[in-house]
Amino acid sequence: MTSEPWPAPRARGPVDAVVEVPGSKSMTNRALVLAALSPGDTLIRRPLVSRDTDLMVGGLRALGVEVQEDRPGECLVRSSGPPLAPSAARVEVGNAGTVARFLPPVAALATGDISFDGDRRMRSRPLGPLIDALRSLGVVLESSRGGMPVLVHGTGRVAGGEVEVEASASSQLISGLLLAAPAYDAGIQVRHVGPRLPSRPHLAMTVTMLRARGAQVTTIQPDGWIVRSGRLQPGVIDIEPDLSSAAPLLAAALVTGGRVTVPGWPRSSDQPGAALPALLSQMGAAYVLDATGLTLWGTGRIIGLDADLADVGELVPVLAAVAVLAQTPSRLRGVPHLRGQETDRLAALAGELTRLGGEVRETADGLAVIPRRLHGGVVATYDDHRMAMAAAVVGLAVEGVAVENMATTGKTLPEFPALWRRVLNGSESR
Repeated sequence: MTSEPWPAPRARGPVDAVVEVPGSKSMTNRALVLAALSPGDTLIRRPLVSRDTDLMVGGLRALGVEVQEDRPGECLVRSSGPPLAPSAARVEVGNAGTVARFLPPVAALATGDISFDGDRRMRSRPLGPLIDALRSLGVVLESSRGGMPVLVHGTGRVAGGEVEVEASASSQLISGLLLAAPAYDAGIQVRHVGPRLPSRPHLAMTVTMLRARGAQVTTIQPDGWIVRSGRLQPGVIDIEPDLSSAAPLLAAALVTGGRVTVPGWPRSSDQPGAALPALLSQMGAAYVLDATGLTLWGTGRIIGLDADLADVGELVPVLAAVAVLAQTPSRLRGVPHLRGQETDRLAALAGELTRLGGEVRETADGLAVIPRRLHGGVVATYDDHRMAMAAAVVGLAVEGVAVENMATTGKTLPEFPALWRRVLNGSESR
C-alpha cells in the first residue's frame, strides 16, 4: 500500500536551530568491513543506523561475522578474520552500492558459495568492472548480466595481484577491492583506466581508514593504489557526523535567511560533504567553524553556482534545489556518473524541478538551471533518499510541495522528517 505524499513544510521565517547529525554512512560501512577483516574485537562508536548500514550488518552476519548492536551509540564486531565461515548462503544488498561493491571481494575470503541480489534498481547499477577485476585476481564467481545477481564461490583465500578497473561509474568499484586487499595473498595493485574517476574523497576515506587499521597503502598518482598483504588491527573506530546528510539542513539556513549549527563538524575530513560550507558560501551563505561546530547562515540572497562537482556528486540534488531558488543561473558540472546511482539523478532532478515550474535541463555532464517562478506539486523520489531531501528544500520556499515516499530517506537518515521539523521549529535552538 502506497502512503500519501509527505507535505513539505513551508518556512514561515528564518530558521534558527542546532541540529545533531547522525554518523556517516560511508564511514560506518567501511568501518564494518574493516572490522570484519580484523581478527579480534572492534568497537565502532557513533555508527549510523539506517537501511544501508543494516544491510551491511546483515551481509557480514551471513558471512559469519558476529556484530553486536545492543548498546546505543556503539557497535561491537567480533571476527576471527579470514577465512570466514558463512552462516547463510545469501546476502541481500537492497539498493546499497556500498554493500553490493564492498562485500563480494570479502565473500571470496569465505569458504562456500554466497549469492548476492538486491532491489530492481540495483540490478542495473554499475558492477561489471568489479566482477571482471575479481575474476582476474583469481575469484570464481557467476553473473549472467554483468551485475546483480552474483554468486561468489568462496575458497577462503584470494591470490590478489595487479588489476586494472574502469571505475568512472563509481569509485566504490575500487574501494571494495582496496578494503579487502590486506587479506589477499599478494595484496593488490589496482589502477583506474578510462574516463575521469569520480568521488575521490571517498577513495581518500578508504585509504585513511585502511591505514588507521595498520594497512600499508601506497597511492600512485594519478589513479593507482598498492595495498600490501598484512593483518589488520582491531580496536576503536570513531564515526564522524554524516556531512552530506547535513546538506539539506544547511541549505535551509541559506534558503530562509536563517542559521543552522551542526555540532561536531570536523576541522578536516575525507567526506565529500566537507565541501558544503565553501559551496554554499559561493551561493550566498556565510559560515564559521569553531569549537562548537559549524554554523552557517543566509545573507538574504541566493546566488547561482557554476562548479565542477565531480568529487562531491552526492551533494548535487540539494545544490540543484538551492539553485532553482537562486536569483541567477547555475551550471552543475562534472557529474555524468549520477545517471547510474540510486536513480538517474540528472534526469530525475531535471524532470521533477521542471515540473514545479523551474527551467532545469540535462547537459552532457550535469545540469543547467535557470531560475523561474515555482509552484507546488508532487515530487517523485524514485526511491532515492537525496531526491526526497532536495524536494524538502524546495518546499521551504514554495507552497504546496509534496514528496512521494519520504520513507526512502531511511536509506541514510531515517530520522530526516523529525530533524526537518526540528530545524523549522527551532527546537534545540538558541
